[in-house]
Amino acid sequence: MDFAMNTDQTANHPNRESKNFKQFSGDYLKKIGVGFLSLLNGMGLTMSYLLDPRKVVTQQYPENRDTLQMMARFRGGVVMVHDDDNNHRCTGCTLCERACPNGSISVLNTKNMAGKKILGQYIYRLSQCTFCNLCIEACPFGAISMGKDFELASYDRQQLTLILNKKKGDGS
Repeated sequence: MDFAMNTDQTANHPNRESKNFKQFSGDYLKKIGVGFLSLLNGMGLTMSYLLDPRKVVTQQYPENRDTLQMMARFRGGVVMVHDDDNNHRCTGCTLCERACPNGSISVLNTKNMAGKKILGQYIYRLSQCTFCNLCIEACPFGAISMGKDFELASYDRQQLTLILNKKKGDGS
């Protein structure tokens, strides 16, 4: 009886193969057609840029260094926002330091004369930063943001460790 069941299954097997082959070949031809249309779409866009160069969004760096505008979502190094009086909004809460996945930020707090905790130094290690933006999202005061600088290379590694809460013009 087991033998009879096996012969019935093999009898239906070639029919299934031909049906699967027809379905496979139809899907294959459909994918070729979609790929060809996608190729024509891309080539059409390339030709439109070739015929009308004003549409091109590529910026000619470094020739346009003076007029270069970075995109709104560009992530440069972390900068501390200072107002016109050169004051910042950082309270030293260390939420950004805890949010940083690799320890690029160190917030060293001190106490003022009244015994209140204030920000002593905000140390940012650009060489370790992954530009993930987690510290910016964690800051409840908007004290730090991602800068627009992109020429950040240096031969000296010590130049990549920055103290962000320095006063402008302060040499320390």
